Amino acid sequence: MESPSTGASADSVHDSVRFSSNSSAETGSLIVISGPSGVGKSTVVARLHERMPFHFSVSVTTRRPRKGEREGVDYYFVSVPEFERLVEMGELLEWAEYSGRSYGTPREPVLAKLEVGEHVLLDIENLGAMQVKRSYPQALTIFLAPPSRSELERRLRSRGDTDEADIQMRLEVADWQEQMAREDFDRVVVNDDLERVVDEIVRIIDHPSH
Repeated sequence: MESPSTGASADSVHDSVRFSSNSSAETGSLIVISGPSGVGKSTVVARLHERMPFHFSVSVTTRRPRKGEREGVDYYFVSVPEFERLVEMGELLEWAEYSGRSYGTPREPVLAKLEVGEHVLLDIENLGAMQVKRSYPQALTIFLAPPSRSELERRLRSRGDTDEADIQMRLEVADWQEQMAREDFDRVVVNDDLERVVDEIVRIIDHPSH
């Protein structure tokens, strides 16, 4: 199957981001968390936010809101033409297409927070994470993996908002994402228990070189 697509080359992303390769001691840390649909990223990020201070970057997306999601809190929900305008204007730090929908990270809020010494956390897809890593090598990339493929399938089915074809597509994409992450990400963490996972991520952030 084809992997999710990205619309920006490494060079163009590097040019548009304008990160300095010589980060000062006062510059905040950029933390990127990725994982397949249904792995529990939102729950982990919310619990992590209770444990340590960071600015959570809100992504823009062309997909429809799920039940309970709030505009400007979970995502900025935009039309396809508006997303294309953001790409053309260079207003996204990274962007990628996943399962037929586009996702991206607004650039300026991330840069502004890092420059004043705040930590920034991005919850984005694999290809977006790699775009960020190429532009900002200091970024810490963490992939949340499911305990097993069968458990991921159970979680996807429990949502009740996806049909059979979509579930199978998401499982295939998840296989590709995990394989890529084990080769390219700084850390892979299995999301089998919320508190254990959050403890591990906090340790990784506090001691990224260990």
